[in-house]
Amino acid sequence: MEKNGNNRKLRVCVATCNRADYSKLAPIMFGIKMEPEFFELDVVVLGSHLIDDYGNTYRMIEQDDFDINTRLHTIVRGEDEAAMVESVGLALVKLPDVLNRLKPDIMIVHGDRFDALALATSAALMNIRILHIEGGEVSGTIDDSIRHAITKLAHYHVCCTRSAEQHLISMCEDHDRILLAGCPSYDKLLSAKNKDYMSIIRMWLGDDVKSKDYIVALQHPVTTDIKHSIKMFELTLDALISFNKRTLVLFPNIDAGSKEMVRVMRKKGIEHHPNFRAVKHVPFDQFIQLVAHAGCMIGNSSCGVREVGAFGTPVINLGTRQIGRETGENVLHVRDADTQDKILQALHLQFGKQYPCSKIYGDGNAVPRILKFLKSIDLQEPLQKKFCFPPVKENISQDIDHILETLSALAVDLGGTNLRVAIVSMKGEIVKKYTQFNPKTYEERINLILQMCVEAAAEAVKLNCRILGVGIGGGIIHQHELIHGSSFCAAELGHLVVSLDGPDCSCGGRGCIEAYASGMALQREAKKLHDEDLLLVEGMSVPKDEAVSAAHLIQAAKLGNVKAQSILRTAGTALGLGVVNILHTINPSLVILSGVLASHYIHIVKDVIRRQALSSVQDVDVVVSDLADPALLGAASMVLDYTTRRIC
Repeated sequence: MEKNGNNRKLRVCVATCNRADYSKLAPIMFGIKMEPEFFELDVVVLGSHLIDDYGNTYRMIEQDDFDINTRLHTIVRGEDEAAMVESVGLALVKLPDVLNRLKPDIMIVHGDRFDALALATSAALMNIRILHIEGGEVSGTIDDSIRHAITKLAHYHVCCTRSAEQHLISMCEDHDRILLAGCPSYDKLLSAKNKDYMSIIRMWLGDDVKSKDYIVALQHPVTTDIKHSIKMFELTLDALISFNKRTLVLFPNIDAGSKEMVRVMRKKGIEHHPNFRAVKHVPFDQFIQLVAHAGCMIGNSSCGVREVGAFGTPVINLGTRQIGRETGENVLHVRDADTQDKILQALHLQFGKQYPCSKIYGDGNAVPRILKFLKSIDLQEPLQKKFCFPPVKENISQDIDHILETLSALAVDLGGTNLRVAIVSMKGEIVKKYTQFNPKTYEERINLILQMCVEAAAEAVKLNCRILGVGIGGGIIHQHELIHGSSFCAAELGHLVVSLDGPDCSCGGRGCIEAYASGMALQREAKKLHDEDLLLVEGMSVPKDEAVSAAHLIQAAKLGNVKAQSILRTAGTALGLGVVNILHTINPSLVILSGVLASHYIHIVKDVIRRQALSSVQDVDVVVSDLADPALLGAASMVLDYTTRRIC
């Protein structure tokens, strides 16, 4: 026997509450019944199965030749919120005697119904292992809360999609106790080849109806917004009457609000309308053929977004009841189904189409996987389930040194002339700054950066500064995150090319912004003028032991040197063109120019934007930063913001 620590047959109790969950459980029940050497099957029937108004659907279980071990009348009529709660309570009162008598090794529970919650609660409190079918899915109503509550009570999980599996893992369920099997009903759906489907269509819709020329409507109340769901059902019926196609309308389930929906049907005369056939229940085998050959299915049943995809039948999903479900391309969502015209337009768009068949919810082999999973359950394992919580940082008792520490960052600014490293506190204060001349080669620069960072980190210990990370100046920040790019070199804004025949740049290219507007570029131009005796004007001088710098060029321009003014204008224009490129690329709301040259460029940059930028971005604000070291502070802010968001 394919068992793991079990010396006897596995006694399995399958509890079914309504027609919908039976369609998922029946294939598993057939599979269990086919292997009597491994399993003993007990069937418990409760909920709406036993109510005449909902079709007495327990009879289809008997027709499938299953022995019903126990029938439990658990529904308190009223079809409102209070009745649902009372029904759960009634089931909780009756179930202990049944479970004490049957003593199952494992109970199989399906889905997200309030009846299923009562089953799972009873089994969990009575130390009976629970296998939950279809956990981890998301729809969009109170069913989500019930489904996830059952997940927490269940010991084993069979899910239908990869996303559902990931949701279960995210909910801290043990991965070893999760089976990605697919939906059991798909085992029957994908093998359904009834050549006599026309006789089924005629039986339910009339002799004059053709394949793909009728509609199946199945709509349930949304218990979190009953009033709106009743209004939506009324609009749906009005749209279907106007659409004038033969329509099979199934009665809603027993949730709160269903009684009002039935009243709407009767008020509009749906049960006697020549275009409509209103029924309480259709056997699943026949229902498969009806939706497979329909021109469209409309409503908010999970069947529409799950099972019907197997046939590519067009579906109109109304409202929010299935808002979170994974769907195939055959589903058209009408989330705000608040007008008859909107629903009618959806009918015109969808009716009669044929979509590719979807296998999102299964490949037709779920039951063999589930049976194998059941056989692997070791009854000798501890019953108490374990949760796989993510690691949690241990609490550390505080001491005075920890309290007095200054949370800080190392900021690195790789400038054209100088390399700068600073220790920056959480308050934005530069605790200490280190400056070195920028070497010419890449290797020398990297070695110097590392050396300066090591020195600064050592000094930080002495200053009681706790370094949270290292940031490097220059970059694009989007939604509080630094954009890296595919090879971690995004946002080289200084190397935007603004001229095809511009001056050589240190990057090896030509015409970059940096080649025009950086301090090194201005220094180069100042030296050229000085070598030609064209830099100095009355009122200025350069001592012989002092190197010519950008500051001298700016001074000359202020004193009226026309050539110096032209160089600054060209540099500002190059920067302005670069800013225009950035405006056209990422459309920021604010441009801040920083550094010692910013005040000399701002008016030229604004003028270039006015002349060159698209009208949609010309209103951008351009200002000069008043920070003394904006690059260092910006680099530090990324580190401090990122780390404290995660540890404080």
